[in-house]
Amino acid sequence: MLTFEELKKNEAINTYIISADKSLAALGFTEHSFAHVTRVADTCKYILSTMGKSEHEIELAQIASYLHDIGNLVNRIEHSQSGAVMAFRILDKLNMPPCDIATVVTAIGNHDEGTGVPVDDVAAALILADKSDVRRSRVRNSDKTTFDIHDRVNYSVESSKLEINKEKTEIKLILKIDTQYGSIMEYFEIFMERMLLCRKAAEKLGLNFKLSINNQQLL
Repeated sequence: MLTFEELKKNEAINTYIISADKSLAALGFTEHSFAHVTRVADTCKYILSTMGKSEHEIELAQIASYLHDIGNLVNRIEHSQSGAVMAFRILDKLNMPPCDIATVVTAIGNHDEGTGVPVDDVAAALILADKSDVRRSRVRNSDKTTFDIHDRVNYSVESSKLEINKEKTEIKLILKIDTQYGSIMEYFEIFMERMLLCRKAAEKLGLNFKLSINNQQLL
């Protein structure tokens, strides 16, 4: 079986991740490179291991996490679908079993809001992990006077944590926001669709999704 650790050493895959991130940088988007995909993979592992899922599912979720944004190499629009097609070809060439490829490609193709659906546990975990990665260090623009709304919202997040309660009935995204840079209203303005998708993903895993900002529960 192809492992997550082996995948991370693949030169071609790493080239695609770097090139996709360069394209997004040119468009003014936040960081989508190794820091992002590694954090998403770690969060997927936390979610699925906490919920008692198999090591095999966890491995597939981490692989999907590492590959989920390579479609930005083609175009930002519908990058989840183009990324799924790219991942299929990569994994097929690496001799991954078809049933495992199907799981990974399904998760990648369903991770983005607007078109994504948490069709299984791996897809649900990827959605939650991806959409919860909001942090100051993802902002590339060093000139605060020229921040757009995405820069402001991400830069305002001083800390971000996704946490499942002991009873395994609830998953909560806990944010600490410095409202000097971005307001809570602006967060909802650009992330509401993502939060609603997170709610559906949590339900797929048998959890209730909650959002807490500055110690106030908003969802």
